Amino acid sequence: MSRTSTFSLKPFGLALGSLALLSSCTDHELPGGTSYPSQATVSTPKVLATFTNDFTKNLPITAYNGGFGSAMAVDPSDPQIFYLLTDRGPNTDGVGSDAKVFPVPAFAPQIGKFRLEGSELKLIETIELKDATGKKLTGLPNPAGLGNAGELAQDMNLQLISPATDPNGLDSEGLVAMADGSFWVSDEYGPHIVHFDRTGRTLRRLNPFNTGADALPKVLAKRWPNRGMEGLTITPDGKTLVGIMQNTLRNPNKATADNSTVLRILTYQIGTGVTQQFIYLMDKPNPFRVSEITAITNTTFLVLERNDDALGGGSTPVKNIFKIDITGATDVSDSENKASGKLFGGKTLEELALAEWPNYGIKSVKKEFVVDVIQAIPNYPHDKVEGLVVLSPTLIAVANDDDFGLATEGSSANRKMIQKILPSVNKVDFNAVYFISLPKALK
Repeated sequence: MSRTSTFSLKPFGLALGSLALLSSCTDHELPGGTSYPSQATVSTPKVLATFTNDFTKNLPITAYNGGFGSAMAVDPSDPQIFYLLTDRGPNTDGVGSDAKVFPVPAFAPQIGKFRLEGSELKLIETIELKDATGKKLTGLPNPAGLGNAGELAQDMNLQLISPATDPNGLDSEGLVAMADGSFWVSDEYGPHIVHFDRTGRTLRRLNPFNTGADALPKVLAKRWPNRGMEGLTITPDGKTLVGIMQNTLRNPNKATADNSTVLRILTYQIGTGVTQQFIYLMDKPNPFRVSEITAITNTTFLVLERNDDALGGGSTPVKNIFKIDITGATDVSDSENKASGKLFGGKTLEELALAEWPNYGIKSVKKEFVVDVIQAIPNYPHDKVEGLVVLSPTLIAVANDDDFGLATEGSSANRKMIQKILPSVNKVDFNAVYFISLPKALK
């Protein structure tokens, strides 16, 4: 879900990113009178569908809508209005390598417009994302050559969906809300970065397959399935989009990605199409990943790094937030825009050993620990922290992706769909919103 979004909250003027979570039992009031509750929850989500078949082992499993946790933005003119983004829709792992089950294949990725009333986020409008003609998008994978990294779309009977691809399909993960009412959304397919008007209609679509000002670096197409551009933000001057990949690119192969901590950050100048690439180093390789990025200044950002573990699940959950600074980091862009990206002694950046970096003058972004979400929010039950916002120098917010209440269990050859139950509370996972007070100001 990481998605990111931004909003300049006066008088501080910081970027605002995804959903929100909390750290104390008291309300938070910012200069100027804007206040937030200790915890806000999305109104009870509607039921999309309930299934009972072989894939559910004949147990009734419900898909909810829900799903508003991939990213969030605050309305630039009203800090009580929140725009929350879904991803591609209800889906779980299918049977077979990189197979995904889409129980509601016609679901259109969407932005929910919510009003904060007390401790509740009430849905007041749904903005379904559409192509340039106004046709609703789906969350189905793109065709080969246009952003499909190998995922297969199955139905509830584990049969290939027909059609199984959508050239405009979007697995939305990052969100930016603009002052003119439009939105920028990043995704996990192309990766694509799409500009939508206030009604959800496509204005521009950036990706590695385009040319000219709408082109992204070709190397980004090396992302692995379901690990594309997870976070997106915009600099406070409104000129530059900044996206971050969820994991290391499969550049040149899966083994490289599984054992590397190298993540690419992309900057894209909206007015000119000029891009740069910088490197963020995760604390550990897969299963660690990055869920979100949100701007503090034009050169400093918060990054959310995590694993998929949840409290009470038998392993150790990790959800850490870092401050990064791209000042002084090496731009590793490839002037030739090769599919491999820039090579260093014949090696891709991802396969280059860190010990070899000094030979090529490579420096990653500066990284500074800010807060551990698990420690800041006692008994935090969720597995996926996928949103991050900055509200003031000492107040941030994080958000969870509830996966529409769905999960799978079992091996690749013998999976079944189950309800997504949080182990520490024994309840179905739904979106929640909390705030975290920081012991040290961000600037």
